[in-house]
Amino acid sequence: MVECFASSVLLLCLFSFSVLALASSPCPVTGLPVVRNISEIAQDNYGRTGLSHITVAGSLLHGMKEVEVWLQTFSPGTHTPIHRHSCEEVFIVLKGSGTLYLASDSHGRYPGKLEEHFIFPNSTFHIPVNDAHQLWNTNEYEDLQVLVIISRPPVKVYVLLLLPFSPCFILY
Repeated sequence: MVECFASSVLLLCLFSFSVLALASSPCPVTGLPVVRNISEIAQDNYGRTGLSHITVAGSLLHGMKEVEVWLQTFSPGTHTPIHRHSCEEVFIVLKGSGTLYLASDSHGRYPGKLEEHFIFPNSTFHIPVNDAHQLWNTNEYEDLQVLVIISRPPVKVYVLLLLPFSPCFILY
């Protein structure tokens, strides 16, 4: 019984030491810590007032090749441009609400009419490759915060423009 207890304590100590060593050791690819505090990661807004973008894990900073993870916060009224890109995206709404606009036919030069979808806390949605879309915080009282997982980083974004007096969009 004492041997079993001593073995358990030894394993627990070794596990704790391993966790501490990993948490304090740098990532072999970039030299960044393996475990980081999101609130200490640099933010950007890419010139869009009301947007906070944090690359939680990415291709340039962390050497990731298959996926990238973002945390984005949109203040009331803030939105992305209508755009598309050659990657898939999965969104998880952490807080707030808003509207997703998603084109019904995005595979041609003219992606078609945008369809409106209400998004809310704990909802999730995905954007297929090259589907034109826009995310808009339409809640005038609360920030919209989303966790975004994208495939095939780094992302090349293609902004679409609405033609005056036309329901169609063109690739810009």
